[in-house]
Amino acid sequence: MDDPYQNNVQGETYPTYGEGGQDGYPYQTDYPPQEEDAASDATEGHDEDEQMYEGEYQGVPHPDEIKEARRAARREARLKAKLAALEEEESLADQYESIMEDCGHGRFQWTLFTVLGLALMADGVECFVVAFALPSAEKDMCLSNANKGLLGLIVYVGMMIGAVLWGGLADKLGRRQCLLYALAINCIFSFLSSFAQGYGFFLFFRLCSGIGIGGTIPIVYTYYAEFLQMDKRGEHLSWLCLFWMLGGVYASFTAWGIIPHYGWGFSMGTEFQFHSWRVFVLVCFLPSVVALAGLVFMPESPRYLLENARHDEAWMILRQVHDTNWKAKGEPQKVFEVTQIKTPQTQDDDFIEIQSETGTAFQRFTVRQVALIKQVMKNLMSLAAPDVRLHGLFVGIVWFTMAFSYYGLAVWFPDQIKYLQFEEYESNVKLFHRERVERFHFNFTLQNQVHREGDYIHDRFVDIEIKNVKFEDSLFENCYFENIRSTETFFENCTLKNTMFYNTDLWKDSKFIDCKFTNTSFHHPKKGCHLNYQEENDVLIYLVCFLGSLSVIPGNILAGLLMDKIGRIKIIGGSMLVSSGCTFFLFLCFNPGSVITFQCLFFAASAAAWNGIEVITVELYPASKRATAFGVLNGLCKLAAIVSTFIFSKFVAVTKIIPILLSFSALVCGGLLSFKLPETREVILQ
Repeated sequence: MDDPYQNNVQGETYPTYGEGGQDGYPYQTDYPPQEEDAASDATEGHDEDEQMYEGEYQGVPHPDEIKEARRAARREARLKAKLAALEEEESLADQYESIMEDCGHGRFQWTLFTVLGLALMADGVECFVVAFALPSAEKDMCLSNANKGLLGLIVYVGMMIGAVLWGGLADKLGRRQCLLYALAINCIFSFLSSFAQGYGFFLFFRLCSGIGIGGTIPIVYTYYAEFLQMDKRGEHLSWLCLFWMLGGVYASFTAWGIIPHYGWGFSMGTEFQFHSWRVFVLVCFLPSVVALAGLVFMPESPRYLLENARHDEAWMILRQVHDTNWKAKGEPQKVFEVTQIKTPQTQDDDFIEIQSETGTAFQRFTVRQVALIKQVMKNLMSLAAPDVRLHGLFVGIVWFTMAFSYYGLAVWFPDQIKYLQFEEYESNVKLFHRERVERFHFNFTLQNQVHREGDYIHDRFVDIEIKNVKFEDSLFENCYFENIRSTETFFENCTLKNTMFYNTDLWKDSKFIDCKFTNTSFHHPKKGCHLNYQEENDVLIYLVCFLGSLSVIPGNILAGLLMDKIGRIKIIGGSMLVSSGCTFFLFLCFNPGSVITFQCLFFAASAAAWNGIEVITVELYPASKRATAFGVLNGLCKLAAIVSTFIFSKFVAVTKIIPILLSFSALVCGGLLSFKLPETREVILQ
């Protein structure tokens, strides 16, 4: 059969592959024919660099050149993305500052100032609650010295945990929302702690209360700063610090007015006692309740909303701020002219939202919580980034040294006053040696006495109070004790024969040391420990804390007036160095009056430093990690408080040289290091 394609090729035939020269392809190749065994040279031991690329003359680029071009394009794209993100971030900060200037400073900021100030006041109260209630609580719950010390520190432990926890969450869940949660937790557990009868429950409730209130300082300053324009920020954040001082005044005033009055409490049988110190604990959570109620009517921070691409909500809040301020100023016709606000991309959040819309309710909840934990941890780790690491280290050291000295001396001052009072009290002790008392009715108070080798025969001790009395090597024969209330009273190496104890708090296992009992009985012993409100709650201690809180006012006023004029760095460094000088005068304290005087001087000098530290912490960090950084630094502050409180309390009855030198060294180091921090007076919040 004829080939159907024969006419198309007009008699020409195609050569087979491998037929070179004239019988093969129509062109002549420049390469000599290769033998079959040499065909593997292209893959074995062949140097590609020496071989000329086959497509060079056809204008086809080399594959390596293509790869390099792609890499260069990707690098350029990443660089452009970074520059675009930086430009977007800067433009958002600049635009937000312009919007706040347009909104002005007026009624809205002052309303928020009051609400957040009450929350800050609740934090100040929390620092004093246990200190004031402890003298009564330790007697009411029969606490040992170890338990008493733990109760004093547990609040700071809770506040340290709460500062880091709520600070981290506030950058992801919102400032207002986290502050609501924190204040609610504080209210609930403060209320429960006032009714807790056992030491374990009381300790747990105070810990949880501290965790709640610990988030107040980081969130309050971050929240309020984002509603302030640059030229108002330093001054009004400093005024906000006054509320912390008011918390100390409130706590000391209510403690003096409530705790010494035994009749302010009530009891239900012998199992439930609600003494006046519990009324004080209950009253102390009122600022937190009021702040919580006011915060319900406050909006979220628009800066936080913009950082999380919630443009519409932020715009509505900013318009609310604008309209509220200008209406209060008598210009309701002024219109909020902002229409567009740039917001950063939040692709991770969008991805999480997509994931959280699938699966069961538990799976959605798990996805959200795991994602939240990862985001918070990532934000915490970002504080070690090179651009903020060095300044973060410096401001962390300043926080620690300031808190170490301030909280350590805040505990040392009242303890030193108590010790000086105790020394004076012991110097007046009455000593009775080898006295013999027969058939005598003791119907008066025995106080600050030591009885050695005495004989008490057929004596009656009825309806009396025994305070700081010690019986040593004494004989009690045919004696009768009824309705006895005792504090710091002990029987050591005594012999008791035919003696009865009825309805007393003189317990056989704790009040009698190495004593011999012969036909001696204890009937209806009192449960709990006796509360001596006149002795255990010295009015002078409340006065010390009250005056210490009031002395902060001059420092706060000075810091508020000068914060935007001379700058944050000079305020911090100058205040810490002046405070360090005040500590040296403590060597001259030999009586309670001198201790109170130099305490007031120290608190007044150090107040400005606290204001400066809190203001500069807000301004150093960008909005996405501002509350997180503040929480970590405030947690570091509470850690310093725990360490210094433990150390300083150990030297109260030993020497005052070590506490003074430690506080002086810490303040000098922190004050000098503060001058290495950047000045943020004219810096826009990033």
